Amino acid sequence: MPGTPLKLIVGLGNPGPEHLLTRHNAGFWFVDALAAKLGGHFRSHSRFQGDICRVQFGGQEISLLKPMTYMNRSGLSIRSIADYMKVEPGQILVAHDELDLPVGEARFKLGGGHGGHNGLRDVITHMGADFWRLRLGVGHPGDRSQVIDYVLRRAPAEEEQQILTAVGEALEALPTFIEHGAERAMNGLHQKKGSG
Repeated sequence: MPGTPLKLIVGLGNPGPEHLLTRHNAGFWFVDALAAKLGGHFRSHSRFQGDICRVQFGGQEISLLKPMTYMNRSGLSIRSIADYMKVEPGQILVAHDELDLPVGEARFKLGGGHGGHNGLRDVITHMGADFWRLRLGVGHPGDRSQVIDYVLRRAPAEEEQQILTAVGEALEALPTFIEHGAERAMNGLHQKKGSG
């Protein structure tokens, strides 16, 4: 099974301390955890409208990005750094909160629609749809009219811990994803869920 040579890993979220712990910032949590694990530090780059960290992973350099444009303009930041680095969409992994997955589930996926996610909608506008996604399940409030309030609020402690556990499991699966491809990485995530 061929690997997935990533060059850019993006976490979607909103800047500012008031958004830090909201469900919508699960993507930020993932790249923050990855940077911490690899000893990297984010620095602000106004040219790319985001915070960037470069890390060594599996013998190659990967850039991590947190767009600081607010969620619904995330694509601007991603496009500017992708153009600068000459990165193809298939070399990009975008981590984001996912309403259509149960709390605490994590899934890799290539391409697809935005599912009503404003961050993904803007990324697709600027980059096309053929990038990798890491979908971090945050559950659904049950009514579409409640979605905005739901994702912009902090989850109850037990659910927040489940999301953080999913972030950790995705971190563990990432080397497999890069070296052996998404299918084997997904099998590992499924086995984790089955044994959990």
